[in-house]
Order: sequence, then structure tokens, then C-alpha cells
Amino acid sequence: MSSTESPSVPAASVLPRVAPVRVGEGERLRSVGLPGVTLTVRSRPPAREDLPPALYVHGLGGSSQNWSSLMAELDGVVDGEALDLPGFGDSPPPDDGDYSVTGHARAVIRYLDAAGRGPVHLFGNSLGGAVATRVAAVRPDLVRTLTLVSPALPELRVQRSAVPTALLGVPGIAALFTRLTREWTAEQRVRGVMALCYGDPGRVSPEAFRYAVEELERRQRLPYFWDAMTRSARGIVNAYTLGGQHGLWRQAERVLAPTLLIYGGRDQLVGFRMARKAARAFRDSRLLSLPDAGHVAMMEYPDVVAGAFRELLTQTSGAGAAGHPAVTDTRS
Repeated sequence: MSSTESPSVPAASVLPRVAPVRVGEGERLRSVGLPGVTLTVRSRPPAREDLPPALYVHGLGGSSQNWSSLMAELDGVVDGEALDLPGFGDSPPPDDGDYSVTGHARAVIRYLDAAGRGPVHLFGNSLGGAVATRVAAVRPDLVRTLTLVSPALPELRVQRSAVPTALLGVPGIAALFTRLTREWTAEQRVRGVMALCYGDPGRVSPEAFRYAVEELERRQRLPYFWDAMTRSARGIVNAYTLGGQHGLWRQAERVLAPTLLIYGGRDQLVGFRMARKAARAFRDSRLLSLPDAGHVAMMEYPDVVAGAFRELLTQTSGAGAAGHPAVTDTRS
């Protein structure tokens, strides 16, 4: 594994010159070259050397920046790293063009194997939740605990508000959407995304909104931006149709790691009704229900999510946490 470290890391040199990725206070970025993929990794210097490692995996259209607030909350609890999945954030596309859930999981596994940081406390949101579930199922040696925020696990009845996102995976729809929304400004697009992802978009500070607009403007200049979005959306849809041992619910049942499940009552992309099913599927689960949260609880309520993770650590400290009874914790 090769890596370089700098305040901001450009994508591959063959790509057009774009604005640098924002690096928050106390954060650093580095680029890690792996077989078939190059990943950008965001981290905070650990408060001390003996902290357990953690890895954060973002959702569709997101990046490692989605975890900045939670990483700051857990500073001193874990030695955290958040990666940009291939084609997202500041990571260039994968060499093989594979944006499936399995392809993204393979990239995460390659990174963990190369870094030698496992087993880690693995976090995943949305698409990243599906990816993290697959990693935990096929490589239990790499996962110490699993924390899933609104994981994109198959639903029989998809919410109407989630249909447009799923349609991005249909060939031709992305090109049509691009033509129809050509006149939209970055501000309009960001407002639309926040209205879809946040339980209360009013919680977003003007500064955070400005950063989100700047990041979208940067990423829209990348020639592979829509390709990564549409192929990853198609990957989620395809994962929903898989049966047998490769089905995500079947893999959830195989997860051995103690699991914290976090669902938002105002989530427009992952049905809140799926929370109970997930709690039953993961054999060693705890469920945190946040009635006022949307799809990205770690961004809306990072302090509450951090507190729930600390409780998970307390419950699972010592030898063998398997068989811990599921706990429901409901907060507003």
C-alpha cells in the first residue's frame, strides 16, 4: 500500500483540474493506492496511541465529509478514518468500473487488509450501510463492531420519496435528468438533497450549506460524477434483487459483530418500518430510533449517535459480546 499525505489530495493526474477538497479543522487527507483502486482517506490524529481503530463508509452521493461531525464527537474514543468510496469524494473511479455493492465492499476490504487495522469498529450510512453489512458478513475478522445508520437494505415496498433515487440506476434516466435540470444552480440542487436527507433541513447551518454547495460545484466538474452516481444506484437496485447467500438480509443474519442500528423517523429514503426487521436480522443488535432524524442521523445528531456508540462499547467491552439482547432506545 502506498500513500501520500497533504492538506488536500488531487484526484488522478489525468482528470481535469478542480478545486481542492475541503479539510476540516483537525483533519487530514491522504491518498492510498491499492490494486485496481485509489482511495482518499480522511482522518484525525488520534488523541492517544492505544485507541481502537474505526472506519466510516458514506452513502450514495456522499463522501468522507459526511462523517466529520461524528469523527470529532468520537475523538479520544476511537482512532477514526473515513474513506471516499471509488468515484466519490476525492477518490477516482475504480479501474474496472465496478460500482456494485460487492465492488465497493471489495475496495473497503482491500484497504483494511493493506492497512492492517482490522478488526475495526465499522460504520456505514445508506449505501455504506449495505457495503459495511457485506464486509462484516464475508470478513468477520475485520469487524469488531458494526454501526449502521439508515442502511440501504432491501425493502419490499420502497417509499415513494425514494423512487427518484432508485430510478437513477435505470439506463438513460440520468442523462434525461441532467438535461431536464440543466438550469438548476448548485444551491437549488443542494437544497433539494438536504430536503430529502434531513429530518429538519433548518438544522443545517449557513456555513455547512455553503460548504455543501462548494463541494457539489467541485464534483460536477468531474467527468465521471454522474457515472459514479448512476452505476452505484444501479448497484443498490441489483443488490436488492439478489437471493440466496448473496442476499443482503441473508448476509445480515451472518454478521457476528455486535451491531448498533440507527433509524430516523423522518427518513424519506429508508423506511423507518425496516428498523424492527433489521433488529431481528442482525443476531446481536441494539436499535436506536430517532423520531425527528432523517437519512443522515450522524450529521443531524452526531452527539446522540456518538453517545449510542459509547454505550455499545460499554456493553461489548471484555470478552465475547455475542448473544447480547437487543435494546430499543427511542429519543426525540
